[in-house]
Amino acid sequence: MTSPGPASQNLPPDQVFDWLDVEAEKRAEAGLVRKLRIRQAQEAELDLAGNDYLGLARDKRVAGAAAAAALRWGAGSTGSRLVTGTTEVHAELEHELARFCGAQAALVFSSGFTANLGAVTALSGADSAIVTDKYIHASLIEGCRLSRSDIAAVAHSAPGAIKHALSTRRKPRALVVTDSVFSVDGDIAPLEELAGVCREHGASLLVDDAHGFGVLGEGGRGAVHAAGLSGAPDVVTTITLSKSLGAQGGAVLGPRRVIKHLVDTARSFIFDTALAPASAAAALAALSALKAEPELATKVTEAAGNLAMQLKAAGFRVGLPDAAVISIQAPSPDAAVAWASSCADQGVRVGCFRPPSVPDGISRLRLTARADLTEADVDRAVAVITAAAPPGATS
Repeated sequence: MTSPGPASQNLPPDQVFDWLDVEAEKRAEAGLVRKLRIRQAQEAELDLAGNDYLGLARDKRVAGAAAAAALRWGAGSTGSRLVTGTTEVHAELEHELARFCGAQAALVFSSGFTANLGAVTALSGADSAIVTDKYIHASLIEGCRLSRSDIAAVAHSAPGAIKHALSTRRKPRALVVTDSVFSVDGDIAPLEELAGVCREHGASLLVDDAHGFGVLGEGGRGAVHAAGLSGAPDVVTTITLSKSLGAQGGAVLGPRRVIKHLVDTARSFIFDTALAPASAAAALAALSALKAEPELATKVTEAAGNLAMQLKAAGFRVGLPDAAVISIQAPSPDAAVAWASSCADQGVRVGCFRPPSVPDGISRLRLTARADLTEADVDRAVAVITAAAPPGATS
């Protein structure tokens, strides 16, 4: 006769989720409660929290293209890309993205998150080792977890650590994974050095260029292009369409055989409903706008540098940005939340990053520059952030 299991296995239906309440209390005590905020279609706030780097999300060319595509193709794609979802808009967007960035081919996904999941899992597996920077984006981390590969997460922006992990791996294949511009602090990875290390050890390189595309490189072609790695046979790039292009979705760019492999094997592509035609059309229109106005990329980095310099002069712990992301260290998670809330009350919306979103455990305000920020906007932001700062925010 078998003995009965623990009493916890015999909970009544109204108690099976009681553990959620315990976890919620722990998060509240740690200052890690998150809340959804309903925003209006038009707001008077100065938005330094979103990722609309080029200011194209509300551009009439972009919104108009989305509206026209919705009227032509319908509100959704009705199925996966392989069944009913691929339209001529998707195909044109892939062609233009690849040509703009200098890649052989591109594949559009429903989001940057699913693009990263698909790329990491399809380019690894049980016979692979994955070496990552420990500050990579959550979507890349989830891809690594699902990959069935040996995983080594090494020191931030340390090619030497990558080299050591590759040289001591036990698997025949290897994939190095990194962000180009890291989403928390906005610093840029040493891509050229990483590519050299990969080639020394027969590894491929996957770069998430979500925060570099549209901001860095010639005319906004991205950090991978700026590093001279576009079109390389051993480099794969992922991007989002929801940041610089102000739309929705993601894409993988790289060698043609890599893209074909993703179509055949990437589960987040095969089994996911396709990106809505309206979003694909919006991204295509935004890409056309960037081609016509390449100075937009320069305006973003200039605005970011100006904002960071003024915040640093005001005494805040802030680094000079490599792209459009600026972070200001906060004394604690609770202080970061209160600081961001106070800024919002004064008409400036900033991001608030706390664990587990920040890999080093230091809570921050996260600001993002845009191409359409004026000097008056920057002055206003610095004044509000300074007025709202909690004790201990300045050095």
